[in-house]
Amino acid sequence: MPSRLHSATLILQINSRIGEHTEMAKGVNKVFLLGNVGKDPEIRSTAGGMTVASFSLATAERTKGQDGQWADKTEWHNIVCFQRTAEVVRDYVKKGTQLFIEGKIQTRSWDDKTSGEKKYKTEILCNELTLLGGRPGGEGATAGGYSKSGSSSYDQRTPASQSDYADVGITDDDIPF
Repeated sequence: MPSRLHSATLILQINSRIGEHTEMAKGVNKVFLLGNVGKDPEIRSTAGGMTVASFSLATAERTKGQDGQWADKTEWHNIVCFQRTAEVVRDYVKKGTQLFIEGKIQTRSWDDKTSGEKKYKTEILCNELTLLGGRPGGEGATAGGYSKSGSSSYDQRTPASQSDYADVGITDDDIPF
């Protein structure tokens, strides 16, 4: 009986011989973080006028040691938001704000001008930001697009066009359960 690797290789060889190309994802770069902002965000604009927000986010993990005691381990993440999401950060996020972040990880490198050595910085490029725990200042009121649950989501990705099914009559026969 052939192994899975052997079967996959055989399928790729067959497809390449008949002119088909099998495309597979080369990888996944997706990050989900839930944590608290470490200090007030830094806001800047690019030469082209794009708003950029940078801040640190602390995530905590609790583990039980061999002695039976619980210990918290904090990990710090550098977050970068652009455009409308950066404007939301500017207006509503401050030190201590609890956020849920969805994005991708990226490492930049540059040569330090003083020492000449290569420097690296790993950042999370935010695609979507959800404010948790109400508005800064502890208010739970609704305003400016905030939901009553105290949670709002801001997505800077361009929405895919969606069909409007308002004119299509859906009956009980269309529902599979």
